[in-house]
Amino acid sequence: MKTPPKITGSIRVLLIEDSEADADLIINAITRGYPSAHFDWAVSRKQFTEMLAASEYDVVIADYRLPDWTGMEALRELRHLGLDIPLILVTGELGDERAVECVKAGAADYLLKSGNLARLPIAVTRAIEEKRARTESRLSQQLIEQAQQQAREQEERFLQLAETIDEVFFVMDSQHQETLYINPAYEKTWGRSCQSLYDNPQSFVEPVPAGDRERLVEYMDRVSRGEPAGKLEYRIIQPNGNVRWLLAHAVPIRNQNGDVYRIGGVALDITESREAQLALEEIAERLRKLTESSFDAIDITQDGIIQEANPGYLKMFGYERMEEVIGRPIADFVADVSRDEVEKRSANNIEGTYELEGRRKDGSKLLLEATARTHAMRGRTVRITALRDMTERRALEDQFRQAQKMEAVGRLAGGVAHDFNNLLTVILSYTDMLIEGVSSKDPRAEDLGEIRKATVAAASLTRQLLAFSRQQVIEPRLINLNDIVESSEKMLRRLIGEDIEVKTSLSSDPLTVMIDPGQLEQVMMNLAVNARDAMPTGGKLTLETANVTLDADYARDHWPVEPGKFAMLAMSDIGCGMDEQTRALMFEPFFTTKPAGQGTGLGLATVYGIVKQSNGFIWVYSEPGKGTSFKIYFPLLDQTPEQYATRPHSETPRSGTETILLAEDATAVRVAARQILERFGYSVLEAANGTDALGIAQNGVAIDLLLTDVVMPEMSGRELVDRFAKLRPNTKVLFMSGYTDDAIVRHGVLRPGTAYLQKPFSPETLARKVREVLDSLVEITR
Repeated sequence: MKTPPKITGSIRVLLIEDSEADADLIINAITRGYPSAHFDWAVSRKQFTEMLAASEYDVVIADYRLPDWTGMEALRELRHLGLDIPLILVTGELGDERAVECVKAGAADYLLKSGNLARLPIAVTRAIEEKRARTESRLSQQLIEQAQQQAREQEERFLQLAETIDEVFFVMDSQHQETLYINPAYEKTWGRSCQSLYDNPQSFVEPVPAGDRERLVEYMDRVSRGEPAGKLEYRIIQPNGNVRWLLAHAVPIRNQNGDVYRIGGVALDITESREAQLALEEIAERLRKLTESSFDAIDITQDGIIQEANPGYLKMFGYERMEEVIGRPIADFVADVSRDEVEKRSANNIEGTYELEGRRKDGSKLLLEATARTHAMRGRTVRITALRDMTERRALEDQFRQAQKMEAVGRLAGGVAHDFNNLLTVILSYTDMLIEGVSSKDPRAEDLGEIRKATVAAASLTRQLLAFSRQQVIEPRLINLNDIVESSEKMLRRLIGEDIEVKTSLSSDPLTVMIDPGQLEQVMMNLAVNARDAMPTGGKLTLETANVTLDADYARDHWPVEPGKFAMLAMSDIGCGMDEQTRALMFEPFFTTKPAGQGTGLGLATVYGIVKQSNGFIWVYSEPGKGTSFKIYFPLLDQTPEQYATRPHSETPRSGTETILLAEDATAVRVAARQILERFGYSVLEAANGTDALGIAQNGVAIDLLLTDVVMPEMSGRELVDRFAKLRPNTKVLFMSGYTDDAIVRHGVLRPGTAYLQKPFSPETLARKVREVLDSLVEITR
């Protein structure tokens, strides 16, 4: 028997055979032709499907008869799975009729085990080649179908484009004897039907004037010869007599041999663009130059005379018609103070950016930033100037700088007040304790009284400094602004005297705001005193409340106002008023227009600080001889206000026997506080810092109240209380401080439930607050 030739390359064979001996015969037969062939062997249907799922095979060799199934069932399974894997049947005996049926069913071949296995490699090769041919045929068919689809899509896109464009698009044979395609734009441009060009392909030259027709025919002949022809402008005369200018661009279309057999091209109607070309060039240059200079107002001048201006120029200077501006000297729109500078720059063509003062039609002034450039335009030297209104921006910058200065002064004032409060606490405490031990007939009693009076006055100053610096502790409440104004009216009448009429006009709507009532009363008192001093011979003070909405325009002109709904409190007098210089300084601390020794200069500064701390803002309107109006705006809240009533004075503080742990780093303050508490019967444990206080707490001694300063070195009062609470969770806490920039008081607003005592304090105030905290039933916030 002739040995089959060995075939290079590796194949993967799935063998389905229940006989191990027959399997070895088949494997030996195939490896004679495919030495590097890889075999997987399956017996059952389950093994067969699992192997198909796990691997890819080049050929399946199956016994026709198997214990529980047949090779034909394996063939049907391959077809069911959609796998194009050739299957060769190998059997011990199979009649010719049955073999033909297997081949018709899709088997690649069939062989008898006895005598025919030698040609198994040839059968495998043929089956694999047939599969490869089928695959290539499918791919070729797919490519052909894709190409046909792409051609159809391209043709469809071409037609869609050609049918909708404004340009005339045409295709004709190279001899101009047949029109192959003309789009609908031909009818609009030529004024003739497309069908007329299909009927007579030469008719497109009929409306072309004689001189242009020769150039057009020569142009088309060059295209037909395949020569570079470029583009051609020519005219046509429409049936209605209108002359249109066209721009044609035709190209040769070559066949596979490279011969020109068709001509395609476009013709564009350029009548309007040709007529407007020169005008467009000048306008385009002007627009480009204007864009380079841009911004709000733009003018073009020649020899100092305005030649052109944009609409923004009219708006900026208050004019309505361009005729009011064109032809006038540029100096007419400049204030006297800037006229020489502008004329010098214009005469000498000085370029660059500078500031000037402009003058509107109504005579009002505005601050401008000008950027000027010199250009040559159509042989003329012109000057293009862009103007930006800086009036609003400069005002905002001034307001911002003033706010920064007030903020810096406030921080300084708050720091001074903090240190001064500790000193005043000691002075006031010892003075009150000395007064208690001195008889009213003792000569020293009067001296001590003067000391106390001066100390209280100094404490009032520090409170005003804290109010200005927005570091005073406040207890805001939801109140109706009308209630406070109404309840304060009698107090204000007594304060300013009978020669000044007080008139109120309250809003009919409730005006709910979040503010400390005492602070608002302080604001009204300070403004009333200011009004009284402005009307030394009598006058009228008007108090007004209103529900107002401030829009974005108002906010833009009144920085740092934000748009929204506000409750407004206005206090207006008919006094002497203020000039611009006074208005610029009125809220600064220690600024006063009164003679030396007649004012502290903190009244309006205190008003400013209280309003700011209450999230409001204040605006002043005043002119010399025309009175002053202070308008204060607080955010309007959609909530139910609390019932407002003045707080009654507390009775004389009661003494006690409880034990108090006192933590204060300032020795003088700590000693004074200890003596005060001991005089009221309390037992006092002293600690100079937080560490000492925690050490005392760990000793097991009974402690009813922790009285601690807020700001201490190493460990703050806040941290001390947090750690102390873990050791003594039931002990109550009272904070004290002369400064509010800490964790206990956020931005001067007391946390609900926090027991707090502001320095400086008198012995009576300290004793009353301690008793109040010890007797309280609610848990103190730590």
